[in-house]
Amino acid sequence: MKRARTALLSATAALAALAALGAAVPAASHPRAAGSTASAHRDPVPSPGAPHRGTVAGARTPGHSPARDRAARIFAEGRRAAARAGSLSRHDRTPGGGTATPEADLTHNWWGVFPQPGTHDGIQATHSVDASYRVSDSENFTYSPTTKAQNSCMEVVTAYWNSGNEIWAWDWCSSPGGPAKTLAVDAAFLATYTDKASGRPAYSVQMVQDDAAANRWSAYLYNYRTAGWDLLFRQSGKDQSGLSHGWDMFEIYASVNPSTGTGYYCTEARTTVFDSGAVALRSRGTWRPARPADSPWTEESPQGRDFLCPPLKFLQAGANDHWTVRQ
Repeated sequence: MKRARTALLSATAALAALAALGAAVPAASHPRAAGSTASAHRDPVPSPGAPHRGTVAGARTPGHSPARDRAARIFAEGRRAAARAGSLSRHDRTPGGGTATPEADLTHNWWGVFPQPGTHDGIQATHSVDASYRVSDSENFTYSPTTKAQNSCMEVVTAYWNSGNEIWAWDWCSSPGGPAKTLAVDAAFLATYTDKASGRPAYSVQMVQDDAAANRWSAYLYNYRTAGWDLLFRQSGKDQSGLSHGWDMFEIYASVNPSTGTGYYCTEARTTVFDSGAVALRSRGTWRPARPADSPWTEESPQGRDFLCPPLKFLQAGANDHWTVRQ
């Protein structure tokens, strides 16, 4: 059956959203997420106009291995399946409630906000990360949060998989594509690129189009030690994702643990909070929080059972600029 079409918030919620969003902010000021919690001494949401001057320490070009190649293949096949369907904004479910994938035993599902074509040439968000989450099964993957701007040459992914927790810069402007840069979620990463003002570690990512004619994009991570943006990956060319919109979302490739009857991740990520806040879009040099008009939800009321995890809750924590997935 078909998933419900993307719906906008009700008129009452939209009015509340407008109140929460506030006025547009220029590139040098701070986008603000509804419901975000800042510390008294430091704003956890970095300014998009902070200096862009460093390079991400520890980022590397990954080598090939059977496990990494399989992870990349499943990721790419999931995107191609969405492109064939025409959009990530809605998709077909199999009779069991999941989403058909090239891997017969895997359920592929996702939820989040989807910045629409023509609305932006940059995206920024603050993503939670949990170094303690361990994936036991080699065929299961949690990509959350993961974000991409429309037509951008990269997607920046929080990747939880059997070989370790990493940040990926996925190259969408080369063939066959894949993780062009990876960064281990280790003590050095947490100390340099995360802030705990929200109560859990979170890093901030920014993607901007530098040259429209060449479609050149740069992806940055915010360095909390230097108060500046460090370059993670830069690429130009044609976006080969096959999808015209952007996204900021929770995504799983999961199989059923026969001992529990739910997805492996449902037990392994029981205490993990997947959160994306301060989602902001850049248009004509100005950054604005993502809004219902430009960044609709995948659907209003997803069900945990369709993600192989009935206790899972999907929270619209802000007016399309903040979401949380947790048990």
